[in-house]
Amino acid sequence: MAVSGWLESLRAAEKTALLQDGRRKVHYLFPDGKEMAEEYDEKTSELLVRKWRVKSALGALGQWQTEVGDPVPPGTGSLGQELIKESNANPIFIRKDTKMSFQWRIRNLPYPKDIYSVSVDQKERCVVVRTTNKKYHKKFSIPDLDRYQLPLDDSSLSYAHANCTLIISYQKPKEVLAAESELQKELKKVKTAHSSDGDCKTQ
Repeated sequence: MAVSGWLESLRAAEKTALLQDGRRKVHYLFPDGKEMAEEYDEKTSELLVRKWRVKSALGALGQWQTEVGDPVPPGTGSLGQELIKESNANPIFIRKDTKMSFQWRIRNLPYPKDIYSVSVDQKERCVVVRTTNKKYHKKFSIPDLDRYQLPLDDSSLSYAHANCTLIISYQKPKEVLAAESELQKELKKVKTAHSSDGDCKTQ
């Protein structure tokens, strides 16, 4: 029931689409004023980027918040953000999904695989990453499961470690795979502009 609820809100959103650089870019405007922008690989329909933007209480547009994909690189925002950017040596947390899994990468974690513990906290509805040497600790939610109101399952969780990067995967439930398939059908109905169309108008 909740799965169909989120799908319905996506269907109800005002959508525009653009094909650019091998990516299908879709912008959603929801009735409550929230915006979501997604980018899909044109050939595989794999989700590459998902960002959210919410209006402030005064109606001003906020910053885009990245949910999936690389965060906005430093320097594209205000000067203040540029000055306090993170050190390259700090752990960098990025979500990059695959067709069958939600996936997160935490870069700059040099410890061997047996140092890490990755588990589900049912009470807080989040994934918890710990190290036995107490050097790293992180909790993060899976917004997709919250939107679909689906339970978190420890058995869907796995992780690997290579090249100083911890890769955490959570197998997508069948309900999510079915909903994503439905959404792709829905997006095919959206009239898609091509970047060359826009280029001609702006030149």
